[in-house]
Amino acid sequence: MPAILEARDLVKRYPVGSGSVEALRGVSLSVDEGEFLAIMGASGSGKSTMLHLLGGLDRPTSGDVVIDGVNVSQLDEEAATLTRRAKTGFVFQFFNLIPLLNVAENVALPFLIAGGTQAEHRARVDELLELVGLSAKAAHRPDQLSAGEQQRVALARALATSPAILLADEPTGNLDYTTGTEILGLLWDSCDRLGQTIVLVTHAASAAAYADRVLVVQDGAILDEIELGRRRDHEARPLITRLAALGL
Repeated sequence: MPAILEARDLVKRYPVGSGSVEALRGVSLSVDEGEFLAIMGASGSGKSTMLHLLGGLDRPTSGDVVIDGVNVSQLDEEAATLTRRAKTGFVFQFFNLIPLLNVAENVALPFLIAGGTQAEHRARVDELLELVGLSAKAAHRPDQLSAGEQQRVALARALATSPAILLADEPTGNLDYTTGTEILGLLWDSCDRLGQTIVLVTHAASAAAYADRVLVVQDGAILDEIELGRRRDHEARPLITRLAALGL
């Protein structure tokens, strides 16, 4: 399959006092269309920095990010923003829903930002609410939903424009185990049944075990790559065994 996402020699430095801290050190990777990739590492390893660069939320100090054939690192701010809206979807640990909008309006938000109307995209919104099991709560406000339901809304919103790639940053970090497992199952289903490309950042082996492939990040560099394959059991023990062999 062709690569839908590529990173080439990514370096990211942040100024600190009179010097700088290197958060990423020459990272290169590629993600195939329809692949579920997990980026795993401890707090401060550079995994979230990597995700922000891959999604065009931040710019590298040097190196390139190519999303669906577009080198976003070479675009000006306006063009990069438009490309990010068109080609990426994001799910974060904190749901970032708009409290004054109901569930359907939150899902339709990407279309509204692009200048469309909810009515124009009602069929797509209805389809996504059915996918995440919230059709009956389309008119509810976020504060009327459980944490798991709010994350389902965030996932539906991220999928609204059928993005080339979906990026998820610790999407289960604010959820209990059972609810988190449900969200991971929805992510896996969107990859397996819909062909959605997913990059998941996590510190947990139980979450990374849903991926086809895991990149282990340490000190701003890729320490190892672990092939898991497309599996329905999501068994974490093989991954845990491999991580233990790395001393993690």
